[in-house]
Amino acid sequence: MIGHDGMNRSTLREMPSGQRPRERLLAHGANVLTDCELIAILLRTGHRGCSVLDLAYDLLYDEGRGLGGLPALALLVEHDLPSLHRKGLGDAKAATILAAVELSRRLARAQLPERRPLGDMVGVARYLNLRYARRDQEVMGALYVDVRGRVINEREHFVGSLDRASVEPRVVLKEALLLGATAAVVFHNHPSGDPDPSREDLAFTRRLARAGAAVGIELVDHLVLGGGGRWVSMRERGFI
Repeated sequence: MIGHDGMNRSTLREMPSGQRPRERLLAHGANVLTDCELIAILLRTGHRGCSVLDLAYDLLYDEGRGLGGLPALALLVEHDLPSLHRKGLGDAKAATILAAVELSRRLARAQLPERRPLGDMVGVARYLNLRYARRDQEVMGALYVDVRGRVINEREHFVGSLDRASVEPRVVLKEALLLGATAAVVFHNHPSGDPDPSREDLAFTRRLARAGAAVGIELVDHLVLGGGGRWVSMRERGFI
């Protein structure tokens, strides 16, 4: 059977030893393997009636959730354990996948440069998407930056259904002043998966930028995080 990634998902026993994922990795390096083959190596084995390659494929391409590929897999969080179990993963396999996902998040955070990290807004958005985009509740928070351009804190300020028309900027700005920050990147996720900002998002951004300027705190950007790794920069849209 041929999958979305173009590989023939026959069972490992049917494959010549030189074509099996682990042997190919050892012989040629990890870069030659498909996403599905790399996940299969993490899982190690399948289960009765389902090869490890089939199991890996099902994880990457979840038609029931309308998701596909590594971006969707990277957004798995601990409360997805029941769905992993339903796919035939026991606790050990599920723990391996969740550990790999967490490592990807930490790697994304570590790749932000120590100095002037906000000069790489794509990297910042990638990191925040890995952290927050899959949350089933809306989360609003901020990254705070000192005078040398270093991120000194990351804070979630609101969780749940938010009406940004009634959210005041003072919570974000008070935290910045307490930390001695000179700038901030505000972010929030859209659980719907659509990162397009609402009118309330735009109004809040403008209020926060004006209030920040009055007390010497620069609003570098307001990032809206969506599904599938998508995001919107309010600064790029011209709202800051």
